[in-house]
Amino acid sequence: MPRHYHSVEELPRTLPVFPLTGVLLLPRGQLPLNVFEPRYLAMVDTALAGPRLIGMIQPTEHESPGMKPPLSNVGCAGRLTAFGETDDGRYLITLTGICRFRVANELDVMTPYRQVQADYSEFAEDLLTADREIPRERVTTALKHYVKRQQLKADWSSVTNAPAETLVNALAMLCPFEPTEKQALLEARTFDQRVETLIALLELSGAETPNAKSLN
Repeated sequence: MPRHYHSVEELPRTLPVFPLTGVLLLPRGQLPLNVFEPRYLAMVDTALAGPRLIGMIQPTEHESPGMKPPLSNVGCAGRLTAFGETDDGRYLITLTGICRFRVANELDVMTPYRQVQADYSEFAEDLLTADREIPRERVTTALKHYVKRQQLKADWSSVTNAPAETLVNALAMLCPFEPTEKQALLEARTFDQRVETLIALLELSGAETPNAKSLN
């Protein structure tokens, strides 16, 4: 289990960031990552030696080698809760979402990975856990139409039985929404607003994926 933070004051103001287009981490969501670039291997090494926090954030433009595309204004800090190393030197890690942050500014650093000054203040409620309620029937109906249009597969037992926040996090993080749509889910102010955004995206998404995929 990740360390429990009682207030945003306990979170580090300087945060290494992992910019990935189309990748979403939400508070209490779990994100597995296959890390192989030397700069991000170095970032994981540093995180393991410190508070074990890494910020997941989307660039607003495609990130190419040697370039630093602008970052989105909001990301999510995740704690490194699982770690493995392969024979070919890759790291297999899991980040558990802790709290969203707003980028106050990007720091001028010598490290091969980027770092920001993170402002968590407007997302302090991310640290609070509570029983969540969702209109599960609406979510299920929207998801059924979505997976049919997108030719996806879903674990309907999990959709029916998963805790509300776990289900919403899983759908938001796993569904192949556009990067701007992922960002909208991240920046939804409240959990209820995230649920409404998720339902709207499920209802509005067109049939753009020709091959069957799995949301398991």
